[in-house]
Amino acid sequence: MSKTFGDKVIDFNRQLEYTDSLPHDFRVLNPYQDNPETMEVMKQFYHKYYNDSRQRRFIVGINPSRHGAGVTGVPFTDTKRLESQCGIKMHSAHTHEISSVFLYDMIAEYGGAIEFYNQFYINSPFPLAIVHKNKEGKWLNANYYDDNALFEAVKKFMVLTLKNHISLGLDTSEVYILGKKNANFIDKLNQESKLFESLKVLEHPRYIQQYKSKEKQLYIDKYILTLNNSLEEV
Repeated sequence: MSKTFGDKVIDFNRQLEYTDSLPHDFRVLNPYQDNPETMEVMKQFYHKYYNDSRQRRFIVGINPSRHGAGVTGVPFTDTKRLESQCGIKMHSAHTHEISSVFLYDMIAEYGGAIEFYNQFYINSPFPLAIVHKNKEGKWLNANYYDDNALFEAVKKFMVLTLKNHISLGLDTSEVYILGKKNANFIDKLNQESKLFESLKVLEHPRYIQQYKSKEKQLYIDKYILTLNNSLEEV
């Protein structure tokens, strides 16, 4: 029996590991290894929404935050929305992540989680959380592009990861990149590795929630219009 899209994602997450070196004061967090419940709720999510072999479009984030997929194992999904919007409760952690707020408000207007995940797959070129130790010794969220040495260290892994995402069964004719700075880096990788035919850039959910909250509905409309227009072109 052939594996479903969801089975392939679960296998991908199960073997996910970053073992190469990183610059000083950067660290990778792997929720699938650090918390057994993360693996369980992640499996429930992909069995619920990806239990088929349908081809999907790819929405590309940056890398997970400590409070979103860095805990739940599901991109842009904190424990609050994992339970309230997806019906999956996590007992060992309780997190709030602002990117998740915007994404699920957009998903609700799109038609709900089932409708949305039937058509789209969200993940990141670096699918594990990255943290950086500041001068006070606190570990904070970091993006793969925050430091040139960090990007060079993870670049090879990112290209391999994007190829592995594509092999799950993704339509590569058009990909949606979240965040303008993220898009600049993905564009460079794409020019070198020829992964996607066309890149569409959308503002990152964190940026919208943090700096453009009064215009949130405009961005929700932009997301839905962009995603729907691309589907209509197929």
